[in-house]
Amino acid sequence: MTGNLPVVETFHSLQGEGAHVGRSAFFIRLAGCDVGCSWCDTKHSWNSRNHPQITLEQLAEETATAAKDGAAFVVLTGGEPLQHNIAPLCEALHRATETNHGGPLAIHLETSGVNQLSGVPTWITLSPKRHAPPRTDLLAACHELKVVVHETDDLNFAEDMAKAALEARKNDNASQSRLSNTSKEPLLFLQPGWKTTRGQQLAFEHVQSHPHWRLSMQTHKWLGIR
Repeated sequence: MTGNLPVVETFHSLQGEGAHVGRSAFFIRLAGCDVGCSWCDTKHSWNSRNHPQITLEQLAEETATAAKDGAAFVVLTGGEPLQHNIAPLCEALHRATETNHGGPLAIHLETSGVNQLSGVPTWITLSPKRHAPPRTDLLAACHELKVVVHETDDLNFAEDMAKAALEARKNDNASQSRLSNTSKEPLLFLQPGWKTTRGQQLAFEHVQSHPHWRLSMQTHKWLGIR
């Protein structure tokens, strides 16, 4: 098990957003991101040179310990995790938790979708950005589509991305065969930008009148946990 990755932090908490909200999870926040969202709440993670290189062995050991302590899955987040080749990390996590957890721990990937997919994550949360649209293969492979809402244009973008994800699934057999657990269509979430009253109102009203969408709130911030 060789290799290392720039890591901002690792911690065991609860997933605060999206489809798996409220579940026990171990987080690995990788450093490095070129997407540059103005509202990003982890801008300190953008420059990978500011963070230590951690061995895959150490990350795997920490994940195995978290699994023993109750983590239902491991979340690869950032930054932008796919700015790195995460295949070796996924393999290391599978090996470590297969021994210590009675079966490989599910790997959840959180990505903006601008970089090529690597590794074989169990669950992909795609959070596309208007200023940096995602790759078609990530639209085809994602299990969950989560769009941050600040203004009306974000709602239009969200609907465009939902349609694009369905179209990508029709045309991209490679992603479907590579990730056998990919659903016919992703779960759709609108998430208001943190402390944006306008975003909250827009997301609430859109979900209320469009039943194929769900509302995602950053519950970990409301609770004051990581």
